[in-house]
Amino acid sequence: MPYNKEHSKLRTEGNLRTELTAGIIGYLTTVYIVVVNGSILSEAGITLESGMLATILASFLGTLLMGLLGKLPLLLIPGMGINALFAYSIVEGTGLTFQEGLAAVLIAAVVFLITAFSKLGVILKEAIPDALKHAISVGLGFFLILIGLEKSGIVISGENTIIAIGEFSSPNVIASLLTLFFAIFLFMRSVPANFLITMIGGTVLAFFLGTVEEGSEAVNVGIQDILFIPSFSAINDLSFWLAVFPLALILIFENMGLINGQLHMLKKNSSYNRAYKITAFSTLTCAFLGTSPTVSAAENAAVITSNGKTGKAAITASLLFLATIFIIPWISMIPNSAISPILIIVGVLMAINIRYIPTDDLSEALPAFLIVVMIPFTYSIADGMAFGFIAYPIVKIALGRFKELPMPLIVISLLFLFDFVMKIIGF
Repeated sequence: MPYNKEHSKLRTEGNLRTELTAGIIGYLTTVYIVVVNGSILSEAGITLESGMLATILASFLGTLLMGLLGKLPLLLIPGMGINALFAYSIVEGTGLTFQEGLAAVLIAAVVFLITAFSKLGVILKEAIPDALKHAISVGLGFFLILIGLEKSGIVISGENTIIAIGEFSSPNVIASLLTLFFAIFLFMRSVPANFLITMIGGTVLAFFLGTVEEGSEAVNVGIQDILFIPSFSAINDLSFWLAVFPLALILIFENMGLINGQLHMLKKNSSYNRAYKITAFSTLTCAFLGTSPTVSAAENAAVITSNGKTGKAAITASLLFLATIFIIPWISMIPNSAISPILIIVGVLMAINIRYIPTDDLSEALPAFLIVVMIPFTYSIADGMAFGFIAYPIVKIALGRFKELPMPLIVISLLFLFDFVMKIIGF
């Protein structure tokens, strides 16, 4: 009996150590989001420091809830692609203020929450063709690649073309290129925390090339930096609702795919509803914390493969995220040349999903590729989605396959068409 007690104690301690280690690994593989998301949010009208603080708080709270209530080793962080949609399409693209953009996040989160607590999520999941779902992910990937190339200076606006190659003699471009190759090497070697190492190495390189700016001297945190009040002053504008629409769709479909796949790895498929509901609630908090919505991190695969199985891993990572507040003055020094390679690699990983688009069926492939092409070319995720969703029923009707069109898909397509008509007549 004493042996059994001792054996049980050792096993418990070993399990705890494993969970803590998995949580630390999860943090190290996702902490890059603090700088990357902060940088993207700064394009929407807030300071870099405020964007990083919002990212930290959203990641801390969402991951903590998943650990405490979900009892799952899943980290929730602002989603790549969704942050670009928020900053470049919803705020910059429609002319909304940052607070009005947060109102769009709030309403999209409410829609997400409704789908999590009702059968609406299942209806939408079954109504939207897989080809269009994959196309959205691929289009977001190419959009992130374009943003990364622009931030690095590798591509610029051309005089006689839309884009042109950048000035390769520029110290910033040199730093970006060398950091990109360094990042690719680390990623392909599956080096743990490769994105974090990329940012550190890229910053050191940029320092020697003289392209690093001084960071803030201290973290001056006011209530306005912690709690944001969404503004509904644009709620009567059609553009506001057409910003909410694609954001809600992406939140629903992306999290469905991520959570389902990660719980399958954990062999905890029965926990799907609980994890989905917690993720939906986490997105709701983002509207008040001042960031684009959180999603179940793709890097959760690293936590799972590190044998993280319970909420202890998530709680560990959440506390580490909170502690990141104290190093904001230093991480705010990280230049674009150290961030852009991460955007490019993440974009490539998303774009790889192009292999799931059925090229043998043109009625599925044509609308899907319109989304893929038009998202980066229009510099608008919403407009890019519209081209594909409008083309899909047209193609099916042209082939006499109208019966393949679910009513929810027809409604969504008509809403996108209505948006285009309003733009044509000047609204």
